[in-house]
Amino acid sequence: MADIAATAVRVPAATTANRRRAWREELTAMSLAGPAMMLMFLFLIGPVLCILALSLTDYQLGAKSLRVIGLQNYVDMFGDRVFRRSIENTLTYVGIVVPASVGLGLGAALLIEAGTSLRAFYRAAYFLPVMATLIAMAIVWEFMLHPRFGLVNLSLKAINVAGYDWLQDRAVVLYTLCGIGIWQSVGFNMVLFMAGLTAIPKDLYEAAAIDGVNNGWDRFLTVTWPMLGPVTLFVVVITAIRSFQVFDTVQVMTKGGPNRASEVLLYTMYSEGFEFFRSGYAAAVTVVFLAFVLALAWLNAHILEKRVHYA
Repeated sequence: MADIAATAVRVPAATTANRRRAWREELTAMSLAGPAMMLMFLFLIGPVLCILALSLTDYQLGAKSLRVIGLQNYVDMFGDRVFRRSIENTLTYVGIVVPASVGLGLGAALLIEAGTSLRAFYRAAYFLPVMATLIAMAIVWEFMLHPRFGLVNLSLKAINVAGYDWLQDRAVVLYTLCGIGIWQSVGFNMVLFMAGLTAIPKDLYEAAAIDGVNNGWDRFLTVTWPMLGPVTLFVVVITAIRSFQVFDTVQVMTKGGPNRASEVLLYTMYSEGFEFFRSGYAAAVTVVFLAFVLALAWLNAHILEKRVHYA
């Protein structure tokens, strides 16, 4: 009986000691993670909450007072023809740039990995647009696309093809910007796909060859493409987010023109906030932009992630 009583005393004591140890570990973890959480709130969550609050006001940049107007900015925004046009242009840009740059990046990676000579040169050549400053490259493109003495039209004239006013023709200006966006994204996507290709085990190709898969296209569909699933998912999401963030080329080359034909979401946000000083309205546009980014993140986490094969 004495042994049983001693055991009964030791068990609560041990439980209390374990609880104290667990509490100390939690306190240590909170103290270590606390500064990072504070910085995250200060620089990430805090500004988002401020933007949400500002979007519910009629604040104008430089004004000494503001008035809470609720959802009126959102009502005005979705009734604004300029905003609807910018949404349409942004979705068109994303719909063209993402599949084209992902497909071309994958094709470039496959061709470079399959080759045996000048691989370093091709990698550097494709990756050069990623390393260059996009604003500087936009200025170069603006000169190249000049309707009279631009290199593009002079090259077309040399083969008896009529040139275009690439940046002032409403029918082609957005597609011109899409082409520049593809040119700028292919190299980054190529590097990611090359990293994914080098991670594929060679014995999978040997096993496929034993099973009679000898054709290059069949090897791609059977081994390469399924094993590139995680990389492809990452590339698609990153490229889509970067495409939604297009601003530099629009600001430098077209300023949303002609007649709003190339105006995109971020340029609308910039012009409303820093040209027309409608900070509350610009904050509402920013909230819509954040909603698109969060929708992409949700699509990645809940739909695309489940369709990816991980080795």
